[in-house]
Amino acid sequence: MHFGTRVLSHGDGDRHCCGHTVWGMTAPSGPAGMAWDWVQIPEGVVTLADPLALITNLWLLDVYGQVLTPMQAAPHLNGIVHALPWQAEVQRALESESVAH
Repeated sequence: MHFGTRVLSHGDGDRHCCGHTVWGMTAPSGPAGMAWDWVQIPEGVVTLADPLALITNLWLLDVYGQVLTPMQAAPHLNGIVHALPWQAEVQRALESESVAH
């Protein structure tokens, strides 16, 4: 579920438009969430600002039940991010911000 997206900077000649977005769900073991920064690159494409800088309370386990290190978990977390319709929500926030200005 999309909890919110915020545009932090509309960009200028030297910087790209950027912001952050928050997603979450209620899991059997409690609330789970992820957040990340995004940046708009040329052609209006939005992408993760840093694929290794996802913020989450998820603990991913290996086949032995051991918690994955951040580097081991990163590809799995990025897979979750890319399965979400987050870019459409960022575009919606950008459009909303441009109408307000």
